[in-house]
Amino acid sequence: MAKLMVVAFLTMLINIFPATATPWENLDAKQLEQQLSEKFTKGEYSPKGADSCLMCHKKNTQVMDIFQGVHGDLNNSRSPMAGMQCEACHGPLGLHNRGGKEPMISFSPDSKLSPQSQNSVCQGCHNDPKQMAWHNSTHNLEEVACVDCHQIHAAKDPALDRLTVNETCTACHSSAKADMNKRSSHPLKWDQMTCIDCHNPHGSMTESALIKPSLNETCAECHAEKRGPFLWEHAPVVEDCSSCHTPHGSVNDSLLKARVPQLCQQCHADDGHASRLTNQAGQDAFSAGKSCLNCHSKIHGSNHPAGSNFAR
Repeated sequence: MAKLMVVAFLTMLINIFPATATPWENLDAKQLEQQLSEKFTKGEYSPKGADSCLMCHKKNTQVMDIFQGVHGDLNNSRSPMAGMQCEACHGPLGLHNRGGKEPMISFSPDSKLSPQSQNSVCQGCHNDPKQMAWHNSTHNLEEVACVDCHQIHAAKDPALDRLTVNETCTACHSSAKADMNKRSSHPLKWDQMTCIDCHNPHGSMTESALIKPSLNETCAECHAEKRGPFLWEHAPVVEDCSSCHTPHGSVNDSLLKARVPQLCQQCHADDGHASRLTNQAGQDAFSAGKSCLNCHSKIHGSNHPAGSNFAR
């Protein structure tokens, strides 16, 4: 009976005087951000810098790999390690080293911090014109964090290495990866070309985050001979390369969306001989070999005085 009375009394005290200090591991995202904001306001940074952090974290190989990359370069004045060191990204130490009483900013898929909060730390330094369209980018709107693609504690960031950047992108963009392995494709699967040759992962003013203001201008970066201007221009070519081509890969020759002549007949349905629907290649003169392209070989445009039909 006496034990029951003691338990009841303690329960009453807890209800009247609830605990004010919650272990930060158990805080929800909103509470965690509030506590971190308060820490930044106080600005209680460690006088020993990284030495304070490494007293506990030096046995972690991943943590120590920061010194293998640019972020840990002490000789680079733009490196975080040459300035406020670990606290430049993870926030002021405060009482964190005293039994983990206060949280630090964590960058990982398991972090309770929102991607926007994590990314704001990166954007404190990385705010050059390449990131100017980040806020309107698909990656930002889909709540992708910088660390979902980039590795900071590493000698080489796979998202910045031309031999591994495609693997980084296709980890999410699986449909593009499938297209890359079709029989007609850009040389992406051999890493002779990268996703960032055409796309800006941090966003741009175009719908598909292209590096140029339009798809045609992006394509013309490599395919300059198709750019023109021509004396005789083919309307679909001028409007949009993707009218005929699929950029990541196709089962048809030259990355075409459909094989010739079916592709041509999507527009030229009632124009003389072009209206003859050909189902099987090689049936007649209009489908043998390259089909329509047997005669209309200058399909992207012609400068010949008699090239109105793109045959010269």
